Amino acid sequence: MSKPYNRLDIDQAVVLLVDHQAGLLSLVRDFQPDQFKNNVLAVADLAAYFKLPTILTTSFEEGPNGPLMPELKAQFPDAPYIARPGQINAWDNPDFVAAIKATGRKQLIIAGVVTEVCVAFVALSAIAEGYEVFAVTDASGTFNAVARDAAWNRMSSAGVQLINWFGVACELHRDWRRDVEGLATLLANHIPDYRNLMTSYGAFKGAHRDPQAA
Repeated sequence: MSKPYNRLDIDQAVVLLVDHQAGLLSLVRDFQPDQFKNNVLAVADLAAYFKLPTILTTSFEEGPNGPLMPELKAQFPDAPYIARPGQINAWDNPDFVAAIKATGRKQLIIAGVVTEVCVAFVALSAIAEGYEVFAVTDASGTFNAVARDAAWNRMSSAGVQLINWFGVACELHRDWRRDVEGLATLLANHIPDYRNLMTSYGAFKGAHRDPQAA
């Protein structure tokens, strides 16, 4: 059954970065390591660019899951940081849920490792409590395509919207006229082909600049 198109809203969205930890990152095989890290950092950058509330959480850091990606700590030094002592489903941690509720927002943009556990469990729990949930497909990773596709199907069937980071950025931005350079820089920083596009565009503009306007 089709559902209404509810777009991401800058004033309603909050970003949840779940368990992007050194040990867990080593399990990701549905993306190349450099590609996956780039995608995760793209989500972090778009969260910062759009000034979205961002919540970081880890699971059992002292065990084999390991520490959070240092780039995320550096990007959000003042963000809520929930180091869960053992809960596998972050939603089972009251501090994590309290941090979400404190934002007063109802749209959750979730990315994490691994997809079928750290992302899916939170997404399904949030859906059950009435939140709109958007799972960032290319900033969430797991063992293989079979595990990933099963997780996507499970979430999608429950009403979670699957979207990549590029889609998140564009849906939040809505209109190029809002800030052409800002969005273009965000995209170019994480998509080499987009940087080529902007370089070409810049050269074209320079070649066709009205000399009378100088």
